[in-house]
Amino acid sequence: MPTMLEVSGLKHRFGGGEGAHTAVRDLSFTVETGELACIVGPSGCGKSTMLRCIAGLIKPTGGTISLHGDKVEGVPGDLAVVFQDYSRSLFPWLTVAGNVEFPLRSAKIPRADRRARAREALESVGLSAAARKYPWQLSGGMQQRVSIARALASRPALLLMDEPFASVDAQTRFELEDLLRRVKQQQGSTVLLVTHDIDESVYLGDRVLVLSKSPASIVADLKVDLPAERDQISTRESAEFVALRAEVARLLRNRTDEAQAAAEDIAEWELSEQETKTEERTS
Repeated sequence: MPTMLEVSGLKHRFGGGEGAHTAVRDLSFTVETGELACIVGPSGCGKSTMLRCIAGLIKPTGGTISLHGDKVEGVPGDLAVVFQDYSRSLFPWLTVAGNVEFPLRSAKIPRADRRARAREALESVGLSAAARKYPWQLSGGMQQRVSIARALASRPALLLMDEPFASVDAQTRFELEDLLRRVKQQQGSTVLLVTHDIDESVYLGDRVLVLSKSPASIVADLKVDLPAERDQISTRESAEFVALRAEVARLLRNRTDEAQAAAEDIAEWELSEQETKTEERTS
């Protein structure tokens, strides 16, 4: 399949001078058309920064990002993002249908077409009956379904998801995971999802990319050899799932230990350098 997304040598550094922080370091990977790729890494490793760079919301300090062959400069028109905090991404004064339609207004899509797309998107996430309700009348899981429907209504070439199910309870998370797998299969969507949940990355993904501790870099790219049709119980009990989950956990633990040791070495070296400079100034 053709490459949808190509990230090459991506770097991002916040601030300058002594207070500078490198969040992403030399990230390179691709996502193929129709693929659901999951990026898993420890909390605070730079996953969200990476996703915002890909979405054009942050300008990276190094590297290139290309979407179906075109270099990303600003926010691409055929890309949509679903964030973790659904409560802040929906307009409480608009109905569910109004929220789904809203991004289509800026694209100058005729009103009848906007409404048709909204109906189609809400049907795909099982919320047709809630079209005239307001977000505050819905549960957290249903609000996140609205966020997903809004993203799908724009018919993006690439759907980015930033820990989209982290703020809901376990049962709702399972339902939303199955919803995403189903929509992906039905619509052939290309999805890049970041998470810190190992089980979620293996259950959802066609591939799992494992990140190191901050600053983020790819330490493994694993193919998920599981059936396209998955079940929350039988899939998670399968030998293939258990083995891959253990491999991801092992990679994360080992790389975190290595990163911690490296950080301690750097801190010790910097302290030694400071002591040396102090001695030179006082001598």
